[in-house]
Amino acid sequence: MAEERVQKVLAAAGIASRRACEELIAEGRVTVNGEVIELGAKCDPLADVIAVDGERVNTDPDKLYVLLNKPRGVVTTVDDPQGRPTVVDLVNLPQRLYPVGRLDQDTEGLLLLTNDGELTHQLLHPSFEVERVYVALVPGPVRKKALAQLREGVELDDGIARARRARVLEEERGRALVELVMTEGRKREVRRMFAALGLTVERLARVAYAGVELGDLRQGKWRFLTQAEIGRLYAAVATPHRGDPPRRPTAARGSRRSSRTERDARAANTARATRRGGPR
Repeated sequence: MAEERVQKVLAAAGIASRRACEELIAEGRVTVNGEVIELGAKCDPLADVIAVDGERVNTDPDKLYVLLNKPRGVVTTVDDPQGRPTVVDLVNLPQRLYPVGRLDQDTEGLLLLTNDGELTHQLLHPSFEVERVYVALVPGPVRKKALAQLREGVELDDGIARARRARVLEEERGRALVELVMTEGRKREVRRMFAALGLTVERLARVAYAGVELGDLRQGKWRFLTQAEIGRLYAAVATPHRGDPPRRPTAARGSRRSSRTERDARAANTARATRRGGPR
C-alpha cells in the first residue's frame, strides 16, 4: 500500500481531526514502529505500527474488534450443529468474526470477537498471562483462608489452577460475590476451583479481559472497541511472561491505567448488577 501522511492515517482511524492529529505529532506523542515522528512523516497504515501516547492505533479498516455481553444459554462458537443460539448470531455484521477464547454456555459477560487472527493467538497464548476478571456468586461467607487458597493454587484434574488475585466484593444474606483475576482460559476453570473448595457457583460473569471492561453494556448487545481499548489489547501482549512464542512485534507498552479507587468503584457497581441478575 502507498505511504500516507501520518496525520491523515490517524484522522481516518477516528483519533481526531487532521489538525488535532498534527498537534499530537508536534507534541511528540505519536510513534511509528516505536520511533517518535515529526510532522510530515509518512507511513504504511497496513504494515507499520502506529501508536499515540504508547497505545497502538488500528489503522487497518478490514480488521474489526467487537465486545459482546454474552447472555447465559448462548454457546461460544461460530456454528452449532445442535441449533443452539451462538455468539455470532448476536453480532449482526457481514464480516466473519471469531470469538477470542470461550465462555461456557452457562457463563455470561464479556466476550471479544475479531478477525485479527494474530492478536487472537497472542491473547490466548499462556505465555502472555493475559488477565481475565470474573465475578462469581457463591454461598457465603467466603473466609480469608479460602481466598488465600484460590491465590496459592487449587489442585484440579488437569493441574494446579491459581488466581492472580481474589477478593470478596460483597456479602449479604448468605451469599458472596467474589472477584477472581485469572491468567489462563481452561475449560470451566473458575467453577472447578470453587467446587474444589466445596462452593457451588450460582452465577458467573466475566467483566474484564486484557484491560478492556464490560461496563454497562446490556446483555445480548455488542459494540465496537475504541482505539484506546484496542491499544490495551496490544499492550497486554507486548511482552510474554513465559517462553518465547514466535510473533511479530506489536505495540509499545505504556497504556494508561485507571486508579485503584476507580477500579474498586466499577467493581462494586458490577457486583450489584450481578446480584440483581446481571447487567441489563
